[in-house]
Amino acid sequence: MDVRARAEMLVRRPVFDVFEAFIDPEITSKFWFTRGSGRLEAGKTVTWEWGMYGLSFPVNVKALEENRRILIEWPGDEDSLTEVEWVFADRGDGSTFVGIVNSGFAGDDAQRVEQAIGSTEGFTIVLAGLKAYLEQGVRLNLVADRFPDGLGG
Repeated sequence: MDVRARAEMLVRRPVFDVFEAFIDPEITSKFWFTRGSGRLEAGKTVTWEWGMYGLSFPVNVKALEENRRILIEWPGDEDSLTEVEWVFADRGDGSTFVGIVNSGFAGDDAQRVEQAIGSTEGFTIVLAGLKAYLEQGVRLNLVADRFPDGLGG
């Protein structure tokens, strides 16, 4: 069974701004992680940190097509790597439709479905935070507020 997580959102900003928000950690840290070790570049490995949870992960950038697509590989559950792909569609009216698909979950069917549900929730929160930040300049702290007592709480 192929199990994938999918989240999508219209962002009323030009595709350059939406793409850049995921490439530049100075921007991404306003709505997702707290720190990134560098800009995403194809073939490069960076580290993303979530300081509020004491977590960090290596992120391998497998492909990057300017203003169109990002493909990374990062750790999933079950000591495996999963792929995350962003696709950016310029709608020609100053807005961008961005889709995120996370695939490659390991484990049995029930474990993969559980990981996909969690990933879908996480990327939906990320896209909501992105939309609020880019459209309104508001930092909602959605990622930090999702687990106010920490990941074990």
